Amino acid sequence: MSRVYLSPPDVGEGDREALLRALDGGWVAPLGPEVDAFEQELAAVTGRRFACALSSGTAALHLALLNAGVGRGDRVLVSSLTFAATANAVRYVGAEPVFVDCDESTWNMDPALLSEALEGPGEYKAAIVVDLYGQCADYQLITPACQEAGVALIEDAAEALGATYRGQPAGIFGESAILSFNGNKIITTSGGGALVSDSEEDVDHARFLATQARDPAPHYQHSQLGYNYRLSNLLAALGRAQLADLGRRIERRRQHNRFYREALGDLPGITFMPQAPESSSTFWLTTLLVDPLQAGVSREDLRLHLETLDIEARPVWKPMHLQPLYADCRVFGGKVSERLFDLGLCLPSGSTLSDSDRERVVVAIGERMQS
Repeated sequence: MSRVYLSPPDVGEGDREALLRALDGGWVAPLGPEVDAFEQELAAVTGRRFACALSSGTAALHLALLNAGVGRGDRVLVSSLTFAATANAVRYVGAEPVFVDCDESTWNMDPALLSEALEGPGEYKAAIVVDLYGQCADYQLITPACQEAGVALIEDAAEALGATYRGQPAGIFGESAILSFNGNKIITTSGGGALVSDSEEDVDHARFLATQARDPAPHYQHSQLGYNYRLSNLLAALGRAQLADLGRRIERRRQHNRFYREALGDLPGITFMPQAPESSSTFWLTTLLVDPLQAGVSREDLRLHLETLDIEARPVWKPMHLQPLYADCRVFGGKVSERLFDLGLCLPSGSTLSDSDRERVVVAIGERMQS
């Protein structure tokens, strides 16, 4: 049997046709009409006025921090339960991340701990809040807390394109938001990302910095430090085809989540990531917790057993405050995300996952728990 991957790219004939269209159009260049159209479509799907297509979600985070005026010596509040790129971008600008734990009810940044941080001594220039595994954070509480403290809010929606919170789309929250189109995301441009905002000035500035900050002159002249962060026209064409298919991709991942919950939810010691009220998750990845005292096996027992059967599963993100790179950084809370890391497992969830392979995953987990 073939390997079952966690979240592989979902690429079809429509994507191939889009790439050929861009190739035949002669725009084999960093920019072009596909980039312009992709930016307009991304702005529309996130409810924003403007978008800048970039080479990665990490690049978008970097530029969002620069737009917020974050620099050397500043401090930025960051969700601890996340991928390293969220925190790494803070270090790119010479600032220091201060981590905030998640809450049990959403696995996203705990608004109470965020308020505690903002009310304490010291100043913060920005807060990066992550929409974890496709579920939006509690922006009804987070947004006013940041506004009252004068802290720029950046939404890291890398895992949540297509999700909603209180009827509003992921990407609409904060001064700006970032998206990722990495190969394992819901839509992919093989590698890519975007910054979205309602500020034309911020998006124009991001676009300027992302194209090496070239001054308007007939020769190459540079007065600011720039970066090579723009998305190519060919990859934007791929992104447009993928974005047009967003609804089907999300619904397929939601089907996987429902199946896993129905098939595994009654097993002893197995619980799933909570579904936050008034939120609609994409379930980019379906994640569960394994309580070894009740289940008789650990998360790692299950993961290793799945691997012997050529099924890819992955622990929940290791919290940033436990990473060697950030061991000296302050954290508010920490025990919740530490527990989720100890017990949490991500199951194969890609939109290309077949019903039969999904059944393989469930059967394998049941066999290991009964052995």
